[in-house]
Amino acid sequence: EVQLVESGGGLVQPGGSLRLSCAASGFSFSRSAMRWFRQAPRKGREWVSEISSDGRTFYADSVKGRFTISRDNAKDTVYLQMNHLTPEDTGVYFCAGIGRLGQGTQVTVSS
Repeated sequence: EVQLVESGGGLVQPGGSLRLSCAASGFSFSRSAMRWFRQAPRKGREWVSEISSDGRTFYADSVKGRFTISRDNAKDTVYLQMNHLTPEDTGVYFCAGIGRLGQGTQVTVSS
């Protein structure tokens, strides 16, 4: 059974940082590209970042220079380090792999 379990969300002040994790199981993680999406209140789902199976990384313009995606194939886990957070980064963050989406973790940026 494919499972994607996100963690690490929470409430943070503007300018702060969070590190999201996504533990994957049930598929060949090391061979799979992994992605992060987010959905802000009353908005559609937005692609945030992707890391290929060979480690190439891609970012939405809105997060470039602030967010860093990485992966640990030994732990079947993908991470999203988020720095210099703004209220516009608020939303539910989902990781995705092989066409599946996790349940999401809430990130709230507010003073």
